[in-house]
Amino acid sequence: MTSARLEMPAPRAIPVYRALEEIPADFGPSVITVGNFDGVHLGHQGLMRGAAAEARALGLRSIAITFDPHPAQFLYPDVAPRLLTFLPQRLSLIAATGIDAILVLHFDLALSRVTALEFARDVLVGKLRVCCMHEGPSFRFGHGARAGVNELAGFGAEFGFRVEVHPVVRVHGLDVSSSAVRALIAAGDVRRARWMLGRVFGVRSTPAHGRGIGSKLLVPTVNLAPYEGLLPANGVYVTRLWIADRCFQAVTNSGNRPTFGDPSFAVESHILDFEPVHLADNTPVNLEFLRRLRPEIEWPSPEALKAQIMKDVARAKRYFRLTRQFPL
Repeated sequence: MTSARLEMPAPRAIPVYRALEEIPADFGPSVITVGNFDGVHLGHQGLMRGAAAEARALGLRSIAITFDPHPAQFLYPDVAPRLLTFLPQRLSLIAATGIDAILVLHFDLALSRVTALEFARDVLVGKLRVCCMHEGPSFRFGHGARAGVNELAGFGAEFGFRVEVHPVVRVHGLDVSSSAVRALIAAGDVRRARWMLGRVFGVRSTPAHGRGIGSKLLVPTVNLAPYEGLLPANGVYVTRLWIADRCFQAVTNSGNRPTFGDPSFAVESHILDFEPVHLADNTPVNLEFLRRLRPEIEWPSPEALKAQIMKDVARAKRYFRLTRQFPL
């Protein structure tokens, strides 16, 4: 058995503007959606596809406006949630929805003090010549997040643009939101998180330091470098590990490894269909969490742990056999 030689989908190339000054003078009129878009879940995708479809129908351009850093990380760094997606992945996911361009606004003290009126008048109307906004019912904007979709509709009536409020997306009876996705992942429920995201939840990182540039991975184990984003609850998972153009089947332990002395957190993946591959300290890796097998347990001995690992591996192999017949 050898690893699948696949390529992750190439991101669609669209303009990404990093400041209002970069927006071309002739960009508008435009159809716009604004948000943090952490995770780019099915609700976010609906807003962007709606904006893109309307823009195409009217012969206009669509643009998604997002923020970096996430406003909560700037305003409340001690209690801000861990992110589902960092900016590079967020941009790739947004581009895949069919939107025409992205504006990334640097969130700082000055931007945090911009009122809703100033944002609507100076940014949406003055710079982008908005003709329609696509937002969800919980959308908030302006200083202190004091304005919502009702205030946005009022600005639309004043300045001459329409507001399309999309209903909350529901999957399997669950309301889709970034906070709901975070809660599921934090609980280890990567299956329901996949329903809300419309894709498998994964983290993009690099290997833990120590292999050396240009080294070859000769053992079927890869540890992730320290990761600042959200990880699933400690436990053992069926995973896919992407290294360059290869996709490996794996079993991953995310946790403190209590059986071997002092706890030390690690995300360690054991490759099932292993073959040697070049893996330097800076090689991008993408780890996708498919199913939780069990919580992390402190076993009475290394031998007991090894016996359980064999059971975990057998369950993972069965999972991959079944998903070949019945894809995710």
